[in-house]
Amino acid sequence: MYVRIAVALAALTLVSASPARFSPKAPPVTAPAAPARIDGQVYYVGTCGITVLLIASPQGHMLIDAGPEEAAPLVLANIRRLGLEPRDVKWLLASHAHFDHVGAMAALQKATGAKVAALPAQARELERGEPFPDDPQFGVIHGFTPVKVARVLKDGVPLKLGPSQVTAFATPGHTTGSTSWVVRGCGTKACPAIAYTDSTSAISADGYRFSDHPAWTAMFRKGVARIAALPCTIQITPHPAGSTVFERLAGDAPLRDPEQCKRYAVAALQKLDERLAKERQTK
Repeated sequence: MYVRIAVALAALTLVSASPARFSPKAPPVTAPAAPARIDGQVYYVGTCGITVLLIASPQGHMLIDAGPEEAAPLVLANIRRLGLEPRDVKWLLASHAHFDHVGAMAALQKATGAKVAALPAQARELERGEPFPDDPQFGVIHGFTPVKVARVLKDGVPLKLGPSQVTAFATPGHTTGSTSWVVRGCGTKACPAIAYTDSTSAISADGYRFSDHPAWTAMFRKGVARIAALPCTIQITPHPAGSTVFERLAGDAPLRDPEQCKRYAVAALQKLDERLAKERQTK
């Protein structure tokens, strides 16, 4: 396996250095998107509306997020388009346990034989298969096929596979189990920190008021503050539009921007404060 993957990765480095151009419009989450190299052996293999990251190595690969259930064939096809084999994926990881990001995880697990790893709060969500009642979107967001979590990760402790490593950081707010990841996919000291920062949108079911849930709001603020403090040479988000991924891969804006995570956090808190102010006006 090692030799076969190493040969594929060597060829991939040559042919994938120039990412494909993407449309900056907001398409359906199941619309196909071409795979693209982000940096080192880290690749975008998701759809036009949902990010799926592939971290490749000669010892096997890791995927962060899976997309909605309908996206499973698209993700598998993108892995093959890169000259890699889905059966070499060893770990499946996630940003947050909503159907649009993990709906395809069970299908990808079946296709690859990979194991699932998650932080404790997210592990409970993945194994439940639907949002818990404390999720602000409970009642308006449907469930997904649950998956068995093989390894419960520790916050801030890297998960390593060959020269690549990913580190999970609890950044609760969008969900209790929201997780952001710092990815280093080239195995050298010069390897940039790719911050895969979870969603920070303060959206909810009708009738839910963040101002009625001060503990959740405080948790949200702490999660966002943690995102701002992450190593962040390159930022990627679960919804590519959230960090202008396609424009940056197309060369229309700098891919590397160490301040982007901080700006992302500032914008998230501003929107939360706007939501709270609106709730006070309608109380």
